[in-house]
Amino acid sequence: MTVLTIEEMAETLAPRQAIAGLDLGTKTIGLSMSDLGRRFATPRTVIRRVKFTIDAQALLDFAIAEKVAGFIIGLPMNMDGSAGPRVQATRAFVRNMEQKTALPFVYWDERLSTVAAERTLLEMDVSRAKRADRIDSAAASFILQGALDRLSLLARSDGDEFSA
Repeated sequence: MTVLTIEEMAETLAPRQAIAGLDLGTKTIGLSMSDLGRRFATPRTVIRRVKFTIDAQALLDFAIAEKVAGFIIGLPMNMDGSAGPRVQATRAFVRNMEQKTALPFVYWDERLSTVAAERTLLEMDVSRAKRADRIDSAAASFILQGALDRLSLLARSDGDEFSA
């Protein structure tokens, strides 16, 4: 497993490979998936966190089932740009995943992704109970969509549009 920058991931991904977005929380891991053209992020299920070995296996099972080529994982930076305890926990999670998979991870600044996801769910008139179940996957989609938009921009600037 390797930690890449988004630019490095853009260079290593083959056409028509999907990537997953992760919102790593203390109780759940929100998941989202890109389409094969890497244009749209779609929320998926959440993994209820138990302990690392169980969480990692659930994530790897998801990756196999969805044919994931890499992960975009939200990095919960503080609003002032500093790294707090949640950033350290996220980096530790990725370091531990290094022993379990060769799939690459890209850290993505997730500031305000949960706020944006909450706002969207409110606009969709999703009930409070359902919002609680969907918020982590919605946040994972916001994280992944930001990375997909950046990948698209990189492809356009290289004059190398992803194959459809």
